[in-house]
Amino acid sequence: MMREIFNKKACVLSALFLSLIFLTAQASCEEDKTHDIIPENKHVLSLKDTIGLALKNNKDIQIQEQEIAFARANIMSAQSNFFPALGIGYSYTYYDAALPKTSLSVPSSKKDVGLFLGYKNDNQVNITGSQMVYDGGASIANLKKARVSLKIQEETLRSRILEIEFEAKRLYNGLLLAYETMRITKGLVEQATAHYENVKAKFEQGTASKFDVLQSKVQVSLFMPQLIRAENSIELIAADIKKLLYLNMQDKIEAMGQLSYSSVEIREFAFLSEAYSNNPQMKLKALGIDLEKWSIEYAKSGWYPNINANMDYLYRSDNLRNMFNNRHMNFSVGATGTVSIFDGMSTLSKVKEAQARYAQAVLSQENVIEQIARDIKQGCLDLRESAQIINSQKDNIEEAKEALKISYVSYDNGVGINLDVIDSQTSLGQVEENLASGMYDYLMAQAYLDRTMGREYFASISKGEKTNDKKE
Repeated sequence: MMREIFNKKACVLSALFLSLIFLTAQASCEEDKTHDIIPENKHVLSLKDTIGLALKNNKDIQIQEQEIAFARANIMSAQSNFFPALGIGYSYTYYDAALPKTSLSVPSSKKDVGLFLGYKNDNQVNITGSQMVYDGGASIANLKKARVSLKIQEETLRSRILEIEFEAKRLYNGLLLAYETMRITKGLVEQATAHYENVKAKFEQGTASKFDVLQSKVQVSLFMPQLIRAENSIELIAADIKKLLYLNMQDKIEAMGQLSYSSVEIREFAFLSEAYSNNPQMKLKALGIDLEKWSIEYAKSGWYPNINANMDYLYRSDNLRNMFNNRHMNFSVGATGTVSIFDGMSTLSKVKEAQARYAQAVLSQENVIEQIARDIKQGCLDLRESAQIINSQKDNIEEAKEALKISYVSYDNGVGINLDVIDSQTSLGQVEENLASGMYDYLMAQAYLDRTMGREYFASISKGEKTNDKKE
């Protein structure tokens, strides 16, 4: 009996074991299928590559390009008012009874003339044409507005390109900064760990105190959160770059080169002049003034006459086979003109509205002028500040390294204390982080000024200006 129970339990356990193996294999296959659906790719990018992909894949830019195509089509529509309108038509009318000829009374010296009133089967083929001669300047103003609208859409696209380039520079240089922070933090952890091992060995030999061992161990633990944050920062910035470039989140991103910069001569007045002439927001405000100016002219057209010319070429017969001859042909040409005497103040209200919008556009441009002056000032101040930080930290790095070496030797020889080593390690890491942050801030100040001055990245490359990629 016991043997039967044992055999049943063994069978149940075997079935459970086989089921577990089957489910594990199935889960593994599903995981493999998931990896097949979303493959991982590695992208090693330069700043040029990052900006190029961002501009190529950005949906807002693609939408704005369609807005430009729409504006071009609108120009064609506005131009159509200056060309004649031609048309050809055919009509057929059946009358239940034939229309008789009537007599037209004329002086007694002449015979009565028959007046033709139509056919029973009335076929008509006519060619019509019309031409706008004068519409109070509405068509001209409409065409000017369409052309200005195209320029507005083009400048809007350029503004969007500058924004995306700035964002690409921010993220790319931010990733390089994260790499540098990771390197510095990892170096601090390695130094602290090595020093802790050295202190622990000295403690075992009786040449170091328990307090020094605990203090060194705590120093290692204090650097670990910084290392974890640095690793997470790299992943987070890489995710932002993939989002900007419309890449798969499972892909790997790696930035080429190291964090570096080239100094720029600060010429605030020249920067300001370039921004006033090339900044897209400045151009958009100027174009907005032009647009409202032509809106005023368009509104005023309601006060002026409208003159149109028309022509009609008609063939009419009861027999299609014998229609096109001089006997069945009739030709007419004429012109119409209208002048509005009173429209309930509609035109006046439209003119006043357009004038108010024009004044509003002028005031808006003045706001942008002040904002650009402020942005150029900020960019120049950021450049000066970053340059001063970089120069000061460059001089301190060698001194901090030398101080760390001295603290090691002093502690090993029993002259210095453990706290001197810990302070020297922290100071060196702080100086290196300040230098890296200063370089990043300098690069971003350059990018900020480039955006404010309307300098496009690839246009700058074509002009031979220095870029980070050339240094790399």
